[in-house]
Amino acid sequence: MRIGIDVRCLTEGRRTGVEEYTEKLLRELFSLDQENEYVLFLNSWHETAGDFAWLEAFPRVTLCRFRYPNKLLNLCLWYLGRPYLDRLLGGVDVFFVPNQNFVRVSPGVPLVVTAHDLSFELFPETFSWKQRLWHFLVNFRGLARRAARIIAVSQSTAGDLQEYYGVPEEKITVVLSGKDETCQPMDRNSLTLLDVQKRYRLPYRFILSFGTFEPRKNTLMLVEAFEELRRSGGEAAKYDLVLAGSPGWGSEGLYARIEASPFRENIRVLGFVPDEDKAALYNLASLFVYPSLYEGFGFPPLEAMASGVPVIASHASSIPEIVSDAALLVDPYQPNELLLALQAVLTDRELSERLKARGLARAARFSWKRSAEETLRVLTEAGKGS
Repeated sequence: MRIGIDVRCLTEGRRTGVEEYTEKLLRELFSLDQENEYVLFLNSWHETAGDFAWLEAFPRVTLCRFRYPNKLLNLCLWYLGRPYLDRLLGGVDVFFVPNQNFVRVSPGVPLVVTAHDLSFELFPETFSWKQRLWHFLVNFRGLARRAARIIAVSQSTAGDLQEYYGVPEEKITVVLSGKDETCQPMDRNSLTLLDVQKRYRLPYRFILSFGTFEPRKNTLMLVEAFEELRRSGGEAAKYDLVLAGSPGWGSEGLYARIEASPFRENIRVLGFVPDEDKAALYNLASLFVYPSLYEGFGFPPLEAMASGVPVIASHASSIPEIVSDAALLVDPYQPNELLLALQAVLTDRELSERLKARGLARAARFSWKRSAEETLRVLTEAGKGS
């Protein structure tokens, strides 16, 4: 079988959840499948920031680069319904889109699409007008309707597809994502930990939050709860706050709040953290907090659990599904509830250790190998029309 895959989401070299999902899944899929042929569609008028050298290890994979101006290609796909991407690749038996985009394939070619979340539908106010326009034009509702099969990264996303788009349940397959295998407990005397602590000038004891700085991630509420934690005094007030992630749309308000905070000297903003430093950063943290309003899956709390760090997360969308009983869950709209959770975990060693143990056990259930096996099954069924 000849399988086409749209890898345009990897062209910018960023490491958001979508890029993490696409690269990790494809690496495992290409390692696993020694039978099918894969042809990848990549388009960029300019040189891409993404590194595709890793594909050279897979002889059954061909990367097809095109240099159409992106806006022109998107316009043609949106308005004219052309070109058919499968024909640009020389014909395929099934076409896989790991993230929504402007896509057209020939009639009769099965389309398989991954649905990460419907945040652009449910929380449009957390997107810029350009982002909202892009999502409107891509028309994921129509893409989901045209798809032969849809892979949902969580049961929560599957439920949203059924409720808001009316997608039949039998068309959706839930395939949980895997975890970064480099995220695991590390020796406290590890030179890697000492190096990362020194390079990032990290405090001895700190609360960590990881993710793009944008309204949906709800980091502002964490800052508010942290300020109250410092005011409350006691042992829990001795911890600092470390925020790691790239600035996204609407992050100006967060930066302004931190700058105006009476505890700004106790808040460290690291910015983007490369993959090779993530595991050490998690391990150095005393507690990980993820107060997001909505997630289709949510990699950071899973990575934190795999690293042996106690987790506090929001009781919203897919997050309870991912962390189960291995994290302390709070209402993402109640800063006081988060404050109480912070105080509980930071002052109750027994609770902290229990969350660590449960987190490690829970994280062990997620793997990219299992994700790849289940994805290959969906692609095979779609390609054979079953």
